[in-house]
Amino acid sequence: MAHQHSSRGRLSPFSDTEDMADMSQLLAPRLAYFAGVARTEHVTRAAREMGVPQSTLSRAMVRLEQDLGVDLFARHGRTVSLTPAGRTFLASVERALAEVERAAEEVRADADPATGKVAFGFLHTMGAETVPGLLQAFRADHPRVRFSLVQNYGEAMLEGLRAGELDLCLTSPVPDAPDLVARRLDEQKLRLVVPADHRLATRRRIRLAEAAEENFVTLEPGYGLRRITDDLCREAGFRPRIAFEGEEAETLRGLVAAGLGVALLPPPAVPRPGVRELTVTAPRAAREIGVAWLADRPDTPPVAAFKKFLLSRRGTLLP
Repeated sequence: MAHQHSSRGRLSPFSDTEDMADMSQLLAPRLAYFAGVARTEHVTRAAREMGVPQSTLSRAMVRLEQDLGVDLFARHGRTVSLTPAGRTFLASVERALAEVERAAEEVRADADPATGKVAFGFLHTMGAETVPGLLQAFRADHPRVRFSLVQNYGEAMLEGLRAGELDLCLTSPVPDAPDLVARRLDEQKLRLVVPADHRLATRRRIRLAEAAEENFVTLEPGYGLRRITDDLCREAGFRPRIAFEGEEAETLRGLVAAGLGVALLPPPAVPRPGVRELTVTAPRAAREIGVAWLADRPDTPPVAAFKKFLLSRRGTLLP
């Protein structure tokens, strides 16, 4: 039987996104019913397999055809067969249902207490030592939990939390925002890094004001360490003269070794030749490291476990 356009009422053609959303809401609940009837070619049998009353299934199929304005089935007593339009529709419906099932399996797997996933962000300066040590210690008790790791600067990670791309992040400064929860975990002293042949290289301690005339190499604006550098210099009574801006602390340390300026940096994971690292006595040069997450977002079991682990490391986070 060739398919014909039904004379039954139908929705108006899609004119904008709102119309498309309306059609999706109308069709979505009936797609699995349609696929079941199409598979068995028998409404009674399909109703029995899906555990729904036959009358419910029959009404759903009639309403589906009315909403589409197209006959999907040719009826032959108690059996049905797909029209050409029905076969076309079924191919797309099966793909859509398979994608929904795949997505459901993925989110269930990510939430599994033993094998789920944690999306974890952290600062570049914590990638060499701190984060590998944390993950190693956590996985001693949770060996199959998976991690999606993102290294970035603080503001970008906070946006990742808000966008749902991250579950937790280690950042500095510790954020203060109404939509976030943040907890201080540790403090990291900053040093003034100078070239090995610099006039200050023989010193062990220095007041930051003594570097007021130096060229500074810093991270770009928007990075937490850049903000801290600007604040400390202002507290010391000067505005730093910026020679170079970068995106990664060890690159800055290399620029210092090349004689291109001085920098306020956290300690390196491995000592870098060509530089001297001086203790800053005034003002107090340190940055707070904290963990942040989005307020009011429920945690999956693996995220909750890793959050509890991080909070237990308060005061011992850094090597």
